[in-house]
Amino acid sequence: MRSILFATVAIAAVALVGSLAVTTKAGSDARPAKYIVLYEKGASPAAVRAAVQKAGGRILRANNKVGVATAFSAKASFEHNAIAAPSIKGVARNQVIGRAPPALRPKVTPELQRQLRKALRGSKLHARSGGRKYAAEHPKAEPLAGLQWDMQMIHATVDGSYRKEQGDKKVLVGILDTGVDGNHPDIAPNFSRSLSRNFTIDIPLIDGPCADEPDHSCNDPSDVDENSHGTHVASTIGSPINGLGMAGVAPKVTLVNIRAGQDSGFFFLQPSVDALTYAADIGVDVVNMSYFIDPWLFNCRSNAADTPAEQAEQATIIEATQRALDYAHLHGVTLVAAAGNDHTNLAQVTTDDTSPDFPPGTSRHRDVNNNCLTMPGQGNNVIDVSAVGPSKRKADYSNYGYEKITVAAPGGWFRDTPWTAANPNAGIPNLILAAYPKNVAEEVGDLNPDGTPNTPFVIRDCKGQTCAYYQYIQGTSMASPHAVGVVALIVSKYGEHGQEHGGISLHPFLAQAILQATATSTPCMTPNPFSYAAFNRPASFTTFCEGTEVYNGVYGNGIVDALAAVSPGAFDIGN
Repeated sequence: MRSILFATVAIAAVALVGSLAVTTKAGSDARPAKYIVLYEKGASPAAVRAAVQKAGGRILRANNKVGVATAFSAKASFEHNAIAAPSIKGVARNQVIGRAPPALRPKVTPELQRQLRKALRGSKLHARSGGRKYAAEHPKAEPLAGLQWDMQMIHATVDGSYRKEQGDKKVLVGILDTGVDGNHPDIAPNFSRSLSRNFTIDIPLIDGPCADEPDHSCNDPSDVDENSHGTHVASTIGSPINGLGMAGVAPKVTLVNIRAGQDSGFFFLQPSVDALTYAADIGVDVVNMSYFIDPWLFNCRSNAADTPAEQAEQATIIEATQRALDYAHLHGVTLVAAAGNDHTNLAQVTTDDTSPDFPPGTSRHRDVNNNCLTMPGQGNNVIDVSAVGPSKRKADYSNYGYEKITVAAPGGWFRDTPWTAANPNAGIPNLILAAYPKNVAEEVGDLNPDGTPNTPFVIRDCKGQTCAYYQYIQGTSMASPHAVGVVALIVSKYGEHGQEHGGISLHPFLAQAILQATATSTPCMTPNPFSYAAFNRPASFTTFCEGTEVYNGVYGNGIVDALAAVSPGAFDIGN
């Protein structure tokens, strides 16, 4: 979800409290703390720097292109004094946030799936057998293509979109996530090390001791993913057709790791802003954002339940994120995000019981309304994607909402047909299969000593001496990259060559228009409201779908379709 809109679990962040090893000088009146400083529009960096210094602080990191900086101060009065400066529009205290306890690197998968993964470790592996018939009927397909019901649903197959358009190497796809394993055999051929960047630094408090890292450093290389989420996302978008494992929606585009998330799955405001800015500057065509920026699930500018300081903090988060989104959009980046995994009607938001989610135990009930936003997913010009299971029904966890959802895509749904409580293993193929870093698989105990998987959630495929691992997970985080892959195909087919950065470009408005126009119109589920009681879910999961087959609050304009998006005549743009 949008908080890590991760696989049905999302973990995010606005920042870090006290992560610096800063000594408090004599005369200071507080422990050093970090802040996000939002420039007033038109203010010069020099004026902001001077204002921060006058207020008793120092700028650590600045993004002058969108007017956002990280500062620290040991003065308790810093926030009050800084906001009074004419050059500063907002100040938000930086806080680590998230839904996982400190020092834990969570597998960002649904609670049920985590429990089953542990319970089924060592059980017989049946998950791969379902694809044998498909493989026999499609000899030119990748070895694991038969397990990719998601690609079959959107026609990203050897007899579908791959025949017409597989993507162009000049099309750049940015993965704003926990990192991408650039050495994974089914990602490496399409991975750009030269363009990839890591905008985070490991924080021992939440990411584990730096001494335990393979390189004994808090600075991870830009081709590393020690969480697994970003690698799964990248694989869905652009794993190549190479006779190994699986293929993504756009198997010939270039994947760029623009890391904004911690190993632990936490996301912070400054790295997110910097990642979007960088994507714009290097000519990225489309980005995937499967996370939200906390500590507020819903950021409200003027909620009476919040203190003036909390209101100012949330307003700063909204403004800073929107500036970065605007910068990227104006530079030709199509913005795609996961809708979230809280089974919430985003068009009728009434309460928020999870914010603020840091420090732990500080969350409280808040009455909220549609003026409160989850960022970046509900920012302007962002394509928001809901998730469906193999049956095409909305996954129980997926958020939805009229005029909130743009399109739907396969995200996986463990409880979807043919799952039964008596045979939980049967639900695994209902999830999304994509690349899994071997280092993470080893760390969490998913492999036997001989390298074979010990859980049906993980599959290994080998080509000669080269072996690669793949895992099944679900979430709107898995739906969003399917839409991103289709956008990458659209840019590849209809974009203009020879533009800035020597690549291919297509205006985000046009890319979005083609995505929506070629999506498969899908009517509301019946009965409506749709109850998930038969799937062992309480009444709170019941979904009321507003709208028509052409557009509704569950599917938006429909389920994305890779083949339709690149087929002549499907969308008349003069080609």
